[in-house]
Amino acid sequence: MTVTYFGHSCFSVDVSGKKILFDPFITPNELAAHISLAEIEADYILLSHGHIDHIADCIAIAQSTGAKVVCSWEIHEWLQKQKLNNTHPMNTGGQWDFGDFRIKCTTAQHSSGLPDGSYGGNPMGFIVYAAEGSFYYSGDTALTLDMQLIADWAKLNFAVLPIGDNFTMGVEDAIKSAKMVGAATVIGVHFDTFGFIRIDHEQAVQRFAAAGIQLHLIDIGKSISL
Repeated sequence: MTVTYFGHSCFSVDVSGKKILFDPFITPNELAAHISLAEIEADYILLSHGHIDHIADCIAIAQSTGAKVVCSWEIHEWLQKQKLNNTHPMNTGGQWDFGDFRIKCTTAQHSSGLPDGSYGGNPMGFIVYAAEGSFYYSGDTALTLDMQLIADWAKLNFAVLPIGDNFTMGVEDAIKSAKMVGAATVIGVHFDTFGFIRIDHEQAVQRFAAAGIQLHLIDIGKSISL
């Protein structure tokens, strides 16, 4: 699987010939100023919750690519009001087989409000199951004991976890999360974008390594294969 990072919590994964884009927040992100929306490909867009730093470019990308948006019921209703109709509503605990891959929605301990101030439904994480393997994206979340269930549901190739602290898990809690879900490889997200979530990259990598976990901090616009 090829993972491409677009900054903050936005990344895409090539799965079974399809491109799954997560939490698109690009144009408002100064760190991603060199990324053009027109160059982004997506067959599916998965939204973990409704905060602007996860949904800002969803409508524009969905309209330009024709991607199906997978999200909570409340975000689905909000997108329908914005005249975006190619959506698939889900909620925590549910799963759906999209043909090329299957998704299970997991609990995330966070908040979720939409850009207009309306309620964004339950924040979620996702397990994606495909022929090439499985991965877990926690979404914005605190460390929770529910994460222990992930290892029962999937043998993960990797996990995508927030590490910026303040609004989500920081490095130490993300290490505990990785151990709970059984991920020896982690892609870090939700860091550096704002002053509240800046991290020491070298120190973060070293702390994960000391726990026997490989942390990838991918440069914005770059890809790695896992």
